[in-house]
Formats: sequence, C-alpha cells, structure tokens
Amino acid sequence: MKRSLLILLILAISQSSLCAQTGLEKKVFTDQLINFGKPDSTNIDPEVIRLQGGRVVLKKVTVPVFSEGTDVNLKLILKSNGDKWDKSGSCFVITNPELISIIDASKGAAKFPKGSYMSEKHGGVLSTENYKAPLELLRFMTPFGVGHYSDNKVKYRRPVYIPKWEKEVVWNQDISHLEDVTTGTFYIGVFIDCWVKEGYKIDLSLSYSGRAKKKQKAMPLVNALNYVKGQGLPHFFAEKPLNYEFSVDKNIKNVKLHYITTGHGGHSGGDEFIKIKNSVYFNNELVIDTIPWRDDCASFRRFNPHSGVWIRKDSTYTRNRETKQRELIEIKERLASSDLSRSNWCPGSKVEPFEVTLGNLVAGKHHLKISIPATKAEEGKANHWLVSAYITYEEE
Repeated sequence: MKRSLLILLILAISQSSLCAQTGLEKKVFTDQLINFGKPDSTNIDPEVIRLQGGRVVLKKVTVPVFSEGTDVNLKLILKSNGDKWDKSGSCFVITNPELISIIDASKGAAKFPKGSYMSEKHGGVLSTENYKAPLELLRFMTPFGVGHYSDNKVKYRRPVYIPKWEKEVVWNQDISHLEDVTTGTFYIGVFIDCWVKEGYKIDLSLSYSGRAKKKQKAMPLVNALNYVKGQGLPHFFAEKPLNYEFSVDKNIKNVKLHYITTGHGGHSGGDEFIKIKNSVYFNNELVIDTIPWRDDCASFRRFNPHSGVWIRKDSTYTRNRETKQRELIEIKERLASSDLSRSNWCPGSKVEPFEVTLGNLVAGKHHLKISIPATKAEEGKANHWLVSAYITYEEE
C-alpha cells in the first residue's frame, strides 16, 4: 500500500514538472536569406517556405505547450546582404493554418474570401470565418545597409559622434501575451519589402522562460501588409476608413486591442514625412486618437552607413583660444536621410503597438473602425499605411 502511494506521488511530481516546463530557446531561422530572386545553393533550407520570390520566408515549428503559461520573447537579428535601402519588415504567425492562409493564396491553391477585401486589389486584409489575417508579432524597418556597408566603403559618411558602424541590428520584443499562438505547432514568417537579389540575412529565435503566467487567447482582426503577390500597397485609407465587423461566440474578459501603424511613401511631402492622425473606434467609441510619429531617428545613425547625406550650413558659438571670447561662426553639418522624422518609424527601429484596454465583451458582433485621412497615392508617389490589429483576452 505504501509502495503504491509512493509510486503515485512520484508520478504526480513528474507530471507537474513536465507541465511546468523549464525555459527553452527555439531557433527558427539562422543566417536566412530574404531577397527577391532565387537563393544560392548554400542558402537552401528544405523546411523554409519562400513566397513572393523570396521576400517572405516561413517555417512550421513545434514548441511545447506550457500548461501554466510562460513568458515569450522574440529576437530578430538583421544585416544587409547588399540591399542598401530602408524597407518595411514584419514578423508574423499564421494562427489558423487549417483555414485559408496566405500560403494557399500565394501558391494559387485558394483565393482570399470576398469578405476579406478592402478594395479590388486589397484582399486578405480582413479576417473572415474561413480566413484569419496573419497576426503580426513585430513590425520593424531595415536600416540603410547595416553590415554589408559597415566598413570603409562609406567611411566618409560617418559623423564624429559615431565611433563605428554597427555590424547588425538586433530587435527584442516581449510577446508573452501571444503565448497562445506561439506554442504548440504553428507557422511563423518574416516579410521584408525587398526588390533586389542581394537582400538581407536574418536570425530569428523565440525564448520561453517556463515561468507560470496567466494564459490569454489572441484573435487576429486585420492586417494590411502585402505579404502576397498581387495584394498591392494598402493606399485605400485615402479613399475610405477601414470598417470591420467580427463576432465572438462567448463572453470574454480583460480584452485588449493591439494596433500597429506606420505611414510610408510620397517622397518629402508624402505620408512618410507628414503628421497624420490615426483614429481608431471600437463599438463606435474612440479608443485611439493619435498622430503616430518618431522624431528620434538620429539616435539610430550608427545602423545606417549607407544613408544619403546632405551638407547643411549652420552657425554656432565657439570660444576663441587667443581672445578668450565667444564667437559666432558658420559651420557645415551632415544631415542624413536616416535622421529625418517619420510616421511612427525610423530606419533601424522596431514599431511598438498601441494598446487599449477594452474591458469585457459579450458574445455577439463587435465593430472596429480605423480612420486615417491619408494622402492619395498618385503616380510615382506611393503613399500608403501599413496597419494591423488584434485582440487578446481571457475566457470566462
């Protein structure tokens, strides 16, 4: 009898240990090429799915399910493989691979449902019953040529306050609230809006602490990034707001809305460089009313060796060593393209989501509206806004 109780106790402790799970790191991509064109023979991973000519890479991964929850951190390392421009980037998961997905749409195996379209050329934006938009884990912007150009090729562009050009850029993002869609078996991908064969090299890993944490669910709502060929740049905000109706099948609590937004294109007078308000409504209530803007881009200069540079005349006071007096003199200073303020991003930065607490939602239909009075995308001026949104919640 005592022996049986001891065996049961040992089994219970073992099962508890398995459920608690110790920390682990899952390496998804290592030195993975993202480009436009065929990869060389040394950069072919049979587990990697390449879409859009290599501008999107995905992999199916399996991670243990943490029964008591866990912290999750995403780490993305990027360096240029020859691409010298600043490009939009996104790391995302496909939450419901059993439904229609961007993989199916890219391979021609399925079409985006009619209900997912914002306009004739913008399908796959809105989630439907049989299609779930990719859920964005991290939005980032590539810097100008970090790594490939971080040597003497561009040494005369380096300002005196930069001791050296960085060899790579590293982004870390806490995505613990998305543990539900980043454990078990899932597809994870990275997109870079690259149009040259040289492209970029990335490393991507997910780390799990194993520390017990309250579990949440995630539901993707909308995603306007053009992961699939033919989707086109999302310039529809200049024509009308995004209106999206969705349903929850039971009451949910502690709901949060997560909203990611960046403006692009249009050259010096376009949406990338002018302040435009984003207004987000949930069930007809204004929950986000902001002008997304970054004016700290000069702090990322060390990641941008190939940034274009202009010389600007300025004036400053200096102390004359002979007369010991202050003098106003004319100077010339570098102004880099990467220094310029932009619509919620800088070359080399990640983009933090806006988060809004919505409280509890009852079962039934709910409505999301995103209004951005964007500039029209005229010929040669590709104004557009990249937005995505999802909710996280707890079940009652």
